Amino acid sequence: MMATVSFKYWNDCVDPEDLDAMWIEPDVSRVDRCWRDEGIEAVAGIIVRRHFVSQIDSDMLCAIAELESDRQPLATTYHKKPEEVKMGIMQISPKTAEWLTRELGYTAYQVAENSNLLYEPFLNVYFGAAYLKWLSSFDQKERSEEFMVRAYKGGTKKATHKSTLSYWKKYLTVKERLPSRKAFGVCPAPAPSASATAVSHNKGGGPTNTTWDSRTSSEDMEAMWNNPNVNKEWTTSGEKKGKVRLSHDMENNPYLSA
Repeated sequence: MMATVSFKYWNDCVDPEDLDAMWIEPDVSRVDRCWRDEGIEAVAGIIVRRHFVSQIDSDMLCAIAELESDRQPLATTYHKKPEEVKMGIMQISPKTAEWLTRELGYTAYQVAENSNLLYEPFLNVYFGAAYLKWLSSFDQKERSEEFMVRAYKGGTKKATHKSTLSYWKKYLTVKERLPSRKAFGVCPAPAPSASATAVSHNKGGGPTNTTWDSRTSSEDMEAMWNNPNVNKEWTTSGEKKGKVRLSHDMENNPYLSA
């Protein structure tokens, strides 16, 4: 039987180093913010920057956290088949955390023999991101966002099964309304025609350019190109610099990728 766990303050469930990192986050430093509003965004952003830059989208972590636990750090779910307990924001089981640590070398955070540590936000999100990273190249194939999300819910065997389709659709809805996406003015767009490239039209009939350049100043664009991670990813993609298109989800809604 698992021991009872309760958190009253951030200090009760976050290491001092992680807490310092959170105070640097602009939204967290505002005293009128609470865990439900900004906590997961801050934790996900810090975890991605530290361990999964250009590998995992922090918005993906936030959306899955909302679907899995309603962003509740102490959420606990028992699954009869297979017999396991899933814990915390990302609903990670002790077996999964142990496997990720032992077999895949994700050792930045340790669970050891105390599974209750999985309730700690940073540790839980770290293992959730590690699991998604594993799914992204499952069976040595580059996997889509849809595969990763649906496999997170039902396992790799059900990633294309109808039982996980509704989860994927809910995920897209949740992700679309995340604050980080709203900040860039990203809005739903209709499916492009055969002749459409970087321009779509909104309901009012006006054009909505769906390139990074249209939503970013030239100074910021230059800063992005000078970022070593952006440069590395763009070089790897084989694309040329220029009008950089936004990514599109399965319903052709534009969004800013990592």
